[in-house]
Amino acid sequence: MLQPPHSSLQVAAVPAQRVPTRDRDQDAPWHTEAVCRRDEAGLFFAPSKEPTAARLSREEAAKRVCARCPVMVECREHALLQPEPYGVWGGLTAAERRVVLARRRRRDMELNKAARATNRIAQAG
Repeated sequence: MLQPPHSSLQVAAVPAQRVPTRDRDQDAPWHTEAVCRRDEAGLFFAPSKEPTAARLSREEAAKRVCARCPVMVECREHALLQPEPYGVWGGLTAAERRVVLARRRRRDMELNKAARATNRIAQAG
């Protein structure tokens, strides 16, 4: 989803259409093509005290919207870079995004560790 319900950004409806990334107008922001722009924000953000079964059902419905979105990858990366603490963004819940971020941090640490080891070997050799 583009913005939490408390945001001041006004979102207009856009027609749902799949446009390949390479053919999109590169000057237009990615979110102008988001399918979620015409859906209720309530589908992507939990109401207070939502029962677990209702939350899971709502999140699955939001993920179905995301699955048909031509800018899902851009949306997901936006949510991971911010990071967005609430809602379904790019087909991932907040908990799923935390897992992705933790995996990225772990991978980056391993890559840095390997690079340092390679540098030490190169300097010694």
